[in-house]
Amino acid sequence: MKGSIVDAIKDLITEFFGREEWLKVLENANIDRNTHFGIKQDIPDEVVLSIIDSISKTLKLSQLEVIDAFGEYWASVYTPKVYKPYYRGIRSAKELITRLDEIHQKVIHDIPNAKPPRFEYKWENENTLIMKYKSFRNLILIFIAVLKGLAKHYKTPLEIEQISENEVRIIFPPE
Repeated sequence: MKGSIVDAIKDLITEFFGREEWLKVLENANIDRNTHFGIKQDIPDEVVLSIIDSISKTLKLSQLEVIDAFGEYWASVYTPKVYKPYYRGIRSAKELITRLDEIHQKVIHDIPNAKPPRFEYKWENENTLIMKYKSFRNLILIFIAVLKGLAKHYKTPLEIEQISENEVRIIFPPE
């Protein structure tokens, strides 16, 4: 994964729990306290997942609580600030969600070694979208958390349901 994931996690933890808690998370994950993760740096998936696990144990939160907090922070705070061009001109959760695959294609082009998930879209009706999450990482729970974060960012109530190991159903409010 890219270092931007760890950078966002670090920002989230330090903002809500403090720098000392972040340092405890690193220590509990057996990572040197002085380690710096550059946002374009390649970070082994195992390291990122061990940080998430350490957050859960250090802060006594469930894995799902950690993942949901990350998804919300990533989509509603971190990426709008760090990746502004991808948000430019987009006015709704629906618009951004339906452009995620296009955005991820740009990410692959713009950032060396980036391997973000890809998506396929199938509309059941004008308000119901089935999204297929395509990634070797199998981190669909993080994808769902990001969708929830986009709903918050755009102040849009979405119904999000995982319907298979790699598909979600999103129901958008009528326009």
